[in-house]
Amino acid sequence: MSKKIQAYKITTLTGVALVVANMIGTGAFTSLGFQLKDLNNPTIILILWVLGGLIALSGAFSYAEIGTHIQRSGGEYAFLTKLFHPLVGYLSGWISITVGFAAPIALSAMAFVAYFPYFNLNPKWTSIILLAVITGIHTKNLSLSSKFQNISTFLKIAIIVALIGIGVWQEPTFNSIEFLSNSDYSNLISPAFAVALIYVSYSYSGWNAAAYITEEFKNPKKSLPIALIGGTLIVTVLYTLLQYVFLKHVPIPELKGELNVGTIAMTKMMGQDYGRWFGLAISLLLVSGISAMVWVGSRVTSSLAKDHKFWNYFKTENNNIPQRALWLQFGISALLILTGTFEQILIYCGILLTISSMATVIGVFKLRKQYKNIKTDRFKSPLFPLFQILFVILSLWMIAYAFINSPFEVFIGFGNIIVGFLTYWWSNTLNKNHLKLK
Repeated sequence: MSKKIQAYKITTLTGVALVVANMIGTGAFTSLGFQLKDLNNPTIILILWVLGGLIALSGAFSYAEIGTHIQRSGGEYAFLTKLFHPLVGYLSGWISITVGFAAPIALSAMAFVAYFPYFNLNPKWTSIILLAVITGIHTKNLSLSSKFQNISTFLKIAIIVALIGIGVWQEPTFNSIEFLSNSDYSNLISPAFAVALIYVSYSYSGWNAAAYITEEFKNPKKSLPIALIGGTLIVTVLYTLLQYVFLKHVPIPELKGELNVGTIAMTKMMGQDYGRWFGLAISLLLVSGISAMVWVGSRVTSSLAKDHKFWNYFKTENNNIPQRALWLQFGISALLILTGTFEQILIYCGILLTISSMATVIGVFKLRKQYKNIKTDRFKSPLFPLFQILFVILSLWMIAYAFINSPFEVFIGFGNIIVGFLTYWWSNTLNKNHLKLK
């Protein structure tokens, strides 16, 4: 008598590790330089990062509520398909496939090379080779992916906590006594603040990571809210303290427009040799984030493949690993590395992710209406609808100012959505033809 092999399921701890690893990546160590191009007030910068964490937490509350009701992997695709219409869900899935994960993966790989202090590496091809190796690891089995993620995330947090500890304890090498005493808060309502919030929102992207692998949890109803909310809170604290350390130890002019702000700060604190070692540590730290995004992103493609003939080739294989989807994601990331600049990819990615997440948060209102008269023990977002309204208003504010300040990237983003609509039409045609043949 043959025994049925039970699929490996991940724990709550792995879920939290996955969220933290997805969130802590390039944005924490690179976007500060871009924010300081137009914002020179350190207090405003720290408010920016706290606000970014509040937006992410608002989204995490919403996704936890929806995810414990719609317990299906795929994130926005699964949620919006069920709550609104297959087209809305499909377009969000399309955004996730083409931008949502492929772009951050590409950015993280590019940042890895920027921080790596040894050898004169070719930035583009080294990034692509790194992605190929990590993708190969995730094509093996879920248990290996889980162990690799837990260990790499633990090391990532240890490095960041060490940096924060050194930075808080040590005195700066320049006169920074008044660096938080500037009382000019006029920038809070400026276009520059709104655009900088896009950079910060990108830095916090990944707070919804656990929602993409709902079916892979042992107990989704319990684990999903803890992973989403707990992971987001941990990262908000770490991010805010990290930016405080950078601003405390490096004069603003030396950070403006710089990509490797972490190395610059560590060099100021500990000297050139330690700066190089820290650059190596950050580059290795980014591997954890790349790994998490590679793992999670491919599940969106495999989720679409269950419902759409257009994506059928990329469905999950017999070992529960979407190998073809993993390599498709690798191909898109490689293309972005070869064709775009870091800043262009960041803005383009941030806008589309904001649109997709905003649509999902609005879905909480639809969900509440559906379950209005039904008693349920599923997770409910606290203080409803406060966090949902906050998320939507700030998202619309960012999109509007991005359109004014970065129209080229915004137009490319909306062009991406149009292409997604065309593939949806093509997929529906294939589905109808398939039904006729039956």
